Amino acid sequence: MPHLDHVAIWVADLDAARDFYSHWFNGHANGLYENPRTGLRTHILHFTDTPSEGRRTRLEVMTRPGLEGRREAEGLGWAHVSFSLPGRDDVDRLAADMREAGVPVVDGPRRTGDGYYEAAVLDPEGNRIELVAADYSDDVALRPTF
Repeated sequence: MPHLDHVAIWVADLDAARDFYSHWFNGHANGLYENPRTGLRTHILHFTDTPSEGRRTRLEVMTRPGLEGRREAEGLGWAHVSFSLPGRDDVDRLAADMREAGVPVVDGPRRTGDGYYEAAVLDPEGNRIELVAADYSDDVALRPTF
């Protein structure tokens, strides 16, 4: 069965994006990939307890010449990336630490109408990131279809 391998986002400042996700979410970046023909530069970060632990969730941060100062119009497309934390106290603590460090916390922490406990922050490029408590019930996670 297919499964999600990784997601990727375009960024203007590759090093700042890599450092943000490494610092706040324990991301471990691979070596820099550069395509000399196109100018594409990327890092893929995996999110594990140690850099040598097996591959799990991965995020690719990518840049290329001409992206600086360009922002796609809000609308259709990816809305956010969500990072799971063990519980509500962990969401509260990380959101508070991020706010204190100057990371924009744009929503929450709060219980959402559909039963999640989350906060929303912005990365250095303005991309929305949800911090979600993983202790939600199966009723929330496995909502019946109609």
